[in-house]
Amino acid sequence: MKVFLICAVLLTVLLSSCAPAKAEPGLGAGFRYSTYGPPINPGPDYWLSVGQRMSAKFPGSHPEAIWIVGNFLGSGKTYLSFQAESDDPNITSGYVDMNDAPLNLFDERGIKVWLQVESGDADMLTLIDLVLNQYKHHPSVIGFGVDVEWYKSDGSALGTPVSDAEAEAWVKAIRAHNPEYRLFLKHWDKDWMPPTVRDGIVFVNDSQQFSSFEHMDEEFSAWGAHFAPAGVGYQYGYPADKGWWGKLEDPAAEIGKAILAQSPNTVSLFWVDFTVLDVFPVEESP
Repeated sequence: MKVFLICAVLLTVLLSSCAPAKAEPGLGAGFRYSTYGPPINPGPDYWLSVGQRMSAKFPGSHPEAIWIVGNFLGSGKTYLSFQAESDDPNITSGYVDMNDAPLNLFDERGIKVWLQVESGDADMLTLIDLVLNQYKHHPSVIGFGVDVEWYKSDGSALGTPVSDAEAEAWVKAIRAHNPEYRLFLKHWDKDWMPPTVRDGIVFVNDSQQFSSFEHMDEEFSAWGAHFAPAGVGYQYGYPADKGWWGKLEDPAAEIGKAILAQSPNTVSLFWVDFTVLDVFPVEESP
């Protein structure tokens, strides 16, 4: 009996050591959504369609979205697009939940969603808890995002660099809601990102005003190389760059494929909502 038990234990150890490691999330391709970006909001079915059409351009990818739930108001304040109670004077909110209905649809149709805030001077740990307590029951939610351009902003789209200690605290707070959740940090300058902390973070570049496709490719490649092997993401399709991307036959696909060729650690591609109606017309939605 003793020999049998020893053999059983050894077999268990061997099998566990041979078990495959947990798979990393695959490529997500989709869109950025805000209440102020598009000239009109065609509704949840349209955004579902955009995610599906964008993902279809990258075989093997899944539809993914940045869904902004906290808008920078100025004077250090942020506005949450759902009803929330907080003692933080820099946090205000609405009376109607503007996000639950589309998230329900995304749950059903397999869209993965990052919930993003433009925090101003609001306490980030409070924002994390408010947002994730409100929406973590949605299986579509995969993490929480911070647009660093508006983190402790003076009103300009510059923000305040994120320290290693801050990044670690935010990741810890997010994982307390779900250990599978990740944090994304977004800016156009790598020096605004935490210097060394990488665990649990995706680094999203939202640069614009490029002189050419080649200029964008060069800058995005440098971003990917700097953060490798950590995952990176990119927002593109800004109006300021339409002078060159508007001449492409399929700008969403051509730009994305160029990014993937240069930055193999890319995990997310997002077309911005400022021009989404130009590239993904409403009439093509379900």
